[in-house]
Amino acid sequence: MATIDIDGVSTHYDEEGEGDPLVLLHGGLSDSSAWGMQTPAFTASYRVFAPDRRGHGRTHDTDAAYTYEAMAAETITFLEQVVGGSAHLVGWSDGGDVALLVAAARPDLVRRMVVIGANFHHDGLMHSAGLGEDPDSSDLDLFRSMHDALTPGGPEHWPVFFRRTAQLWREGPTMTVEDLAAIDVPTLVLAGDDDAIRFDHTCSLYEALPASQLAIVPGASHFVLMEKPDLANRLVLDFLAETEPPATLFPLRRA
Repeated sequence: MATIDIDGVSTHYDEEGEGDPLVLLHGGLSDSSAWGMQTPAFTASYRVFAPDRRGHGRTHDTDAAYTYEAMAAETITFLEQVVGGSAHLVGWSDGGDVALLVAAARPDLVRRMVVIGANFHHDGLMHSAGLGEDPDSSDLDLFRSMHDALTPGGPEHWPVFFRRTAQLWREGPTMTVEDLAAIDVPTLVLAGDDDAIRFDHTCSLYEALPASQLAIVPGASHFVLMEKPDLANRLVLDFLAETEPPATLFPLRRA
């Protein structure tokens, strides 16, 4: 475990393995510990960095609201100051949204990118996936226990953390398909077939990105990385290992 100061915030991250740099960007209401089923597989081939974003996990919070743009700026600083340059980005949920914004703003820092259960606009989130407005809801027990186990702000920080996250999901992200069309970074769009992101929105994300591939994992939800870790890990690693665009026998979209 290590720390770096990013805009006055002591930001925690883990670093393990050798090889090309790979940065894991966790989801909302979560932290880098959520990658437990991926890290052993990824560190066998890559130098893996797993930071906790501001207010998440072991990283301190500030009084500012959460925004995807601020998270992307934080990630860019992490790439420049900790990684020392470009890296593969693998982002889950909010982490995938952040990866898209990083690739749009600084494509020079992104080698290849995997976005898992990601939405480029807040209208892509299924209404039934909302977790309500009550931080004491039993539906949040798993997230609350993860938060309370690591946060330097103590359990009393949970209601603030939850309400800021809920606001983040209501108001962002706000990218357009035109924004996505300008991202020429090789990207794997991965989701469960019963994901919290609308299927048509996931397809729009895939279709708008000019250098993208699509993987829909059967029998999986927004927690595909926990439900089907071996399959999901293999899909991610196979994609990251590619050195050329896919060559298929009957290309249409890629013709």
